[in-house]
Amino acid sequence: MVPWTIKTTTTILFCGGFLTVTSLSTSSNIVDLGYAKYQGNLSFSDTVAYLGIPYAEPPIEDRRWRAPLTLNTTRVQAETGGKVVDASEYPNFCVQGTTGAGDAGGAGSEDCLNVNVYAPAGATSNDKLPVLVYIHGGGYTFGNPANTPLDHWVHQSPNVVIVSVYYRLDSFGFLSHPNFTSDPALGDYNVGFLDQTEALKWIQAHIGAFGGDPARVTIDGESAGGSSIELHLVAPGQDGLFAGAIAQSVYRTPLPSPAQQEASVSALARAQDATFNGSYNAFHPVLDGTTIKQLPTVSIQAGEFQRVPLMVGACSDETLSNGPIEQTLPLFFPQLTPADVAEYEVEYPVSDFINELQQRQTATGESELICARENMGGAFANKTKAFTYRYNQRNPTSTIPGVGHAAENYMMFLGLNTGFNGTGTFTPLTVNETAFAEELIAYWLSFVRSGDPNTYKLARSPTWPEYTMSNKSRVVLQEGTPDASGSVTEVEPQRESERCAFVLGKVLKQQN
Repeated sequence: MVPWTIKTTTTILFCGGFLTVTSLSTSSNIVDLGYAKYQGNLSFSDTVAYLGIPYAEPPIEDRRWRAPLTLNTTRVQAETGGKVVDASEYPNFCVQGTTGAGDAGGAGSEDCLNVNVYAPAGATSNDKLPVLVYIHGGGYTFGNPANTPLDHWVHQSPNVVIVSVYYRLDSFGFLSHPNFTSDPALGDYNVGFLDQTEALKWIQAHIGAFGGDPARVTIDGESAGGSSIELHLVAPGQDGLFAGAIAQSVYRTPLPSPAQQEASVSALARAQDATFNGSYNAFHPVLDGTTIKQLPTVSIQAGEFQRVPLMVGACSDETLSNGPIEQTLPLFFPQLTPADVAEYEVEYPVSDFINELQQRQTATGESELICARENMGGAFANKTKAFTYRYNQRNPTSTIPGVGHAAENYMMFLGLNTGFNGTGTFTPLTVNETAFAEELIAYWLSFVRSGDPNTYKLARSPTWPEYTMSNKSRVVLQEGTPDASGSVTEVEPQRESERCAFVLGKVLKQQN
C-alpha cells in the first residue's frame, strides 16, 4: 500500500479570488504514457487532475501560424529522463484577444498546446471509460480552460475521463491571407482548429493510460466551442476521432474566404482589438477549401456530417448584438443586402413579441446562435439520433435581462464569470443552484456514457425526449430544488421553426 504524502500546495489567482489545490503523491495520481510519467492533483478523494500535458510540438518561432506538429515523444522522453513530471498546476493559457468589453487582451503564451485531463483516481487502461473532450468558447479570440474546471464532474460521476483543450486563439490561431494559398511557406489557415484536431489525435493515442476508451469519445463545446463542434462534424480528417457530439449555443460566425477577409493595415490594427461580435475581419475560421471545404450549415443540410448521436441547444434569450435589426445584422453578416434586411423585418414583426427589445434579441439571436439547434437537430434526427434543449436559467450575477449567452457556464463551472486576459471569477452556488448543476452534469455525462441523456440522469429529472421531425420535443433546463427538478419538456414552437427555416435559407448570405 502506498502511503499518502503531501507533495505541494498550489494557489491559482483568478479575478476576484484564489483557488488552492493540494497535490498528494501516490500511485493513484501518476500516469505513465510510455514516453513520460505525469503526476497530477488528487483534487477529490476519487479524482485526479493532470494539468498542462503537451499534445503537440510548441508552435513557436518558425512554427507560428503553421499547422501543429505531432508531439515528438522521443524528444519528451529524452528531456524527462524517466523522471516524473509535475502536472499539478494549470499551464500557461494561449495568447488572449479582447473580450470586447474594453480590455486590450495580450496575456498568455504561444507555447500553449496542452490538455488538462481529469480522471478517476486509480483508473487503468483496463477500465475503458467513456471520454468527454471539452472545447472552450470565447469567439475564437479568448478563453482559458482553467476557468472551466471539470474535476467536480468526475467526482460526481467517477466513471468517465474528461479532457479540456488549449488551442491557439485570435491572430495566432486564425490569421489568414490569400497569399497563404499561393505561398504555403507564409502560413497555414485555421491553425487553431487544426490544434483541436491534433488534440483529438493525441487523445486517441494516449487516453487509455488515464482509463479512457478512445472508441467512446464525445466532443463538447459552448459558443465558439460549439461552433468548433459543428466544424468537426463536417470537416474532412475527423473520421474515428469521436463517437458523439454536444453543441452548446453554436456561434454561427460567418466563414468568409481568405480573400473576403483581407483588410487594410488600418482595418487590421483596429480588428485585432475589435469585439468579436460583428467584426467580419476579426480572427475566426475561414473557408479555405481544405480544412473547411464548405459552409457547415450547407454540409449539414446536405447530410454530409459524421453519423454520431448529437445533443444541441441554446439559451432562451441569447444574442451577441441585440441592436436594431437594420444595423446589427449587416454588421454581423456583411453579405446581407438591404432587401435581405427588409425580409427580416417582415419575418420578425414587433407584433409577434412582448416588446421591441425581445424582437431585436430574437431576430439577432436566432441568426447568430439559436437556429443551429433546428438545423443540426433536424439533420441528425434524420440520420442518427438527436436531443435538443432550451436552457432557461438566468445567470444570477448577470446585468443583462433574460437568459443570456453562456448562462449555463455559471452552473456547470462553479459559478463562473469570464474576466479579462484569461481570468475568471467563481461565485459560490446556492443549495438550489448546486442541485441544478448536478442535474445538468448528470444529463451531460449520461449522454457521454450511453449516447442518451436519460440512461444515467438523476431520478428527479424528467425524461429528455428524443427530437424527431414528427415530434419536435425538447427539454427546458431550469432550476428546481434538491428534491424536485425544475426542468420540463416542451414542443418546439411553430413560429420558431418557421423563423429558423427563413434564417437557414439565408445561409449563403450569412456564410455560416
